[in-house]
Amino acid sequence: MFVPFITTRMQRRVGGGGGGGGASAGGGSKGGSGSTSKSGSGTGSSSSSSGGKGSSGGTSSGSSGSSSSGKTSSVSAGGASKAASSYSKGGGSTSTIPSGQLFAGRSVGGGTRDQVFGTKSYGSGYPGVSGRGVAGRGFPFYFWPVVWGGAAGAGTAAYLHSDEYGLPDNSSRPGGPMVSVTFNSSAGDSSTFHVVSDNTTVTSLISDITGNCSSFLNASSTITTNAYNLSDPSAPQPEQVIQYYRASSVYLTLDGYNNTAVSESENATDVPLSAWVNATVIDCLNQTIGAAVPLVDADTSSSSSSSIYSSPTGGFPYSNNAAIITYSAGSWTLTLS
Repeated sequence: MFVPFITTRMQRRVGGGGGGGGASAGGGSKGGSGSTSKSGSGTGSSSSSSGGKGSSGGTSSGSSGSSSSGKTSSVSAGGASKAASSYSKGGGSTSTIPSGQLFAGRSVGGGTRDQVFGTKSYGSGYPGVSGRGVAGRGFPFYFWPVVWGGAAGAGTAAYLHSDEYGLPDNSSRPGGPMVSVTFNSSAGDSSTFHVVSDNTTVTSLISDITGNCSSFLNASSTITTNAYNLSDPSAPQPEQVIQYYRASSVYLTLDGYNNTAVSESENATDVPLSAWVNATVIDCLNQTIGAAVPLVDADTSSSSSSSIYSSPTGGFPYSNNAAIITYSAGSWTLTLS
């Protein structure tokens, strides 16, 4: 399955990773569907993904090995508590947020693992929806889009500064307030990356990224989450985003990258990544986030019952009035009453 930054389709990595391939250090890829991964909570296999040739001409290998053991957390979204798991396939039915809840009347749910990848544009990663901005949209993955804060204003960059979803520290945000985590490359380029999302998502991704990409990261640096502070001049900025995920509710940034296209017309071409950026590191981070970012598990349980036989008292072979067959959580139960 094609993954952003990757120009060749490679064999899927065993145990929860995306398909391997070379990351492109020469340009910004727009679009592309995500990679399918193992769901559930079992112990996954570990292996490296196949290497592939990136568009810059270099060869990149996959991750240093992956563990696909799913982690599950409870998040409050759409007026209900939902289980969100790393490596989950997601999916399930789409419903409408009920009256009395935040964003009542909007659609929620239905997003799947192979739909998590967006582009460098804020508002990407929504299944079946194109265009920049997040105003008025539903929540296909239950999680709210990240916010950039600031005054709405006017002009081509106004779409970045809506206050519709509150501030980063909004406690109503599914998964908790926005936080960031920093990863420093151990490659010669010494690149610094940040992952930003709600607290539940970032906390979950830390172990997946450090497990899959440890050979590419600086082990001496302390990896902890930090509250996303809009007033901090060193906080990640929209121009530094190299990938959005999961309906723009997660993003990956690269220090030193300046994509001026975010403040220009929607048809502007993204600024290519610099040639000095190590494509292998980006490839590993990108594939791991796409494969492991928590998704709300599909609700596979449904209940229905019907009387398949009834008779006068004592008429049924077991002296029962009726036999009731019920379907729940994937199994049928016969009840004699």
